[in-house]
Amino acid sequence: MHGLRLLIADDHELVRDAIALFLRSEGGIEAVTVGDLPSAVQAIETQGPFDLVLLDVMMPGMNGIDSLREVLAMAGGQRVALISGSASAEIAEQALALGASGYLPKTLSAKSLANAVRFMAMGEQYAPLAFLRNARPETPHPLAQRLSRRELDVLQGLTGGKANKEIARDLGITEPTVKLHMKTLYRKIGAHNRTQAAIIAKEEGLF
Repeated sequence: MHGLRLLIADDHELVRDAIALFLRSEGGIEAVTVGDLPSAVQAIETQGPFDLVLLDVMMPGMNGIDSLREVLAMAGGQRVALISGSASAEIAEQALALGASGYLPKTLSAKSLANAVRFMAMGEQYAPLAFLRNARPETPHPLAQRLSRRELDVLQGLTGGKANKEIARDLGITEPTVKLHMKTLYRKIGAHNRTQAAIIAKEEGLF
């Protein structure tokens, strides 16, 4: 596969540069960065085609799903995905239904992000399990079927590299409860520790 050409459009310079830096360090990925929608449109017109365009939902010039529709319709037929700091299942579902390549919350770990970018650049659709579960309840993931909703939430947190304290805070539960969920989910998916659980979840395409 040839090197990937990526356009990252995000008004938070730190986020934009961090994503670009990590992806470039992975090798074989060229990342162009801009800070608003008009600049993204201009980059597509003058520097395209890109294998994948990442659009921040809240940046200047962006009008949610309408702007996504416009960029998808631009010449070059680029694959477009949304990135967001305030993840919304509703927007994720609308974006995927429109034909977007995916929906990436900024809470994703750098490694997960890189994997998702490669996945989408190959023509696949990507969204975290929480969104896919809402958008496609009729086809639950076989691994997900073995776990309770809470165990899935905990597994998603640890797969994203979060500490127990962070997972507990995100889910509004105590750390001992998180540890209890981990113990049961390890048993259900055949993992011995958090690293193994994260690897199993990744290899199974759960997140």
